[in-house]
Amino acid sequence: MTSMSVGASTPFTVHDLEGMPDDGRRYELIDGELLVSPAPGLRHQTIAYQLHRLLDGACPDDLYVLSAPFAVQTDVSNEVQPDVLVARFDELTDKNLPAAPVLAVEVLSPSGRLIDLNLKRAAYERMGTPSYWILDPNVPDLTVLELDADGRYQDVARVVGDEVFDALRPFPVRVVPTELLGRLYRPRPT
Repeated sequence: MTSMSVGASTPFTVHDLEGMPDDGRRYELIDGELLVSPAPGLRHQTIAYQLHRLLDGACPDDLYVLSAPFAVQTDVSNEVQPDVLVARFDELTDKNLPAAPVLAVEVLSPSGRLIDLNLKRAAYERMGTPSYWILDPNVPDLTVLELDADGRYQDVARVVGDEVFDALRPFPVRVVPTELLGRLYRPRPT
């Protein structure tokens, strides 16, 4: 099964999402367009879980780390569920985050690659998410984008395999892609 967008004669709203089935798929909205993704696989889940643990261990008290499914709902036409997010603690509600996260992380999967690299990147940029990280569990690598003074994402780092990324935003933390995969990491033959 692949990620897909579902068109409608009228745009979907966050209220329409409340009626979606609890079937293991992820239902999201970008500009009123419904995006449906299948349940993530083993490598996807492992790298997201390990990153959540790493971020949570370094997170200051004024911020909070969450994993999908948790809705970022900035208006009635947009609701995304980053694989991992960091939010200001005082902006969270029990139901969702009604503001831009300070960090959104998406883990690439074959079915959602183009959505994460294009649609979600543009959505996070529009909502003003200062940092957007993209993890590819198959390489493994981490691409880091940050908003510039004009509110546009700029690539600030890409680390592959055993390379180290020392993040400063949203708080100091050291990320090594292979460590996020743990025992699933198998070096490719040279």
